[in-house]
Amino acid sequence: MKNEFDKKRVLVTGGTKGIGAAIAHRFAASGAQVATTARAPSASQDADLMFVAADLGTTAGVDAVVKEIENKWGGLDILINNLGATATPPGGFETLTDAFWQQVLDINLMAPVRLDRAFIPGMLERKNGVVIHIGSIAHIMPPSQSTLAYASAKGALRTYSKGLSRAVAAGGVRVNMVSPGFIETSGAHGMITEIQQNRHISEDAARQYVMNMIGGIPVGRPGRPEEVAELVAFLASDRSGYIVGVDYLLDGGTIPTV
Repeated sequence: MKNEFDKKRVLVTGGTKGIGAAIAHRFAASGAQVATTARAPSASQDADLMFVAADLGTTAGVDAVVKEIENKWGGLDILINNLGATATPPGGFETLTDAFWQQVLDINLMAPVRLDRAFIPGMLERKNGVVIHIGSIAHIMPPSQSTLAYASAKGALRTYSKGLSRAVAAGGVRVNMVSPGFIETSGAHGMITEIQQNRHISEDAARQYVMNMIGGIPVGRPGRPEEVAELVAFLASDRSGYIVGVDYLLDGGTIPTV
């Protein structure tokens, strides 16, 4: 729907590449004013989108984004907390230091909490707004011991989303969550290429290797960023006005739930 989000003010964190970029472009294509954030602009950054450079893992970074949005737009109609990141240090869970845990929690949990706290009051005042948190199926099935901090942060984000949705729904603000499985972003494709080269196998075999690592994907392929963006756009639209507090798994059937 070309003008479905006409004049809506949308912030997509981590929106310069991968899933975030697909979400940002989907909203822009439907008439929205879109802002994105990242620590630095990407080479493919869309010049039509507002960009705010910030490290959202810090309170100063969050404050910078809030100040820029408030100064330029006076608030938000739709907040997409897409930013998510982690490292996978070698060794087991015992190698994950307190500092590492805190860094992962700051990016994957506290950044959304801080942004929600800044923008939701304005939505409540206008009695209209949408917040969507982007999670991961890792909160149900961590792929490795080294991702336990990330999985835990996303699990906490899910619990927070559920509670927040109940707290603000009566005020006209809808909160939902989307938890993707294996989505073939440019970064994921780079991992496939690395496996292909290291194991001297075909690209298709390398892709299947990754799919097998996460327990398989019944539909037989990774997801596409645009598929995540389409679900996010639906949840942000008036078409989903009765959907509140739901965590949608978008994983091609990896997690056996109905």
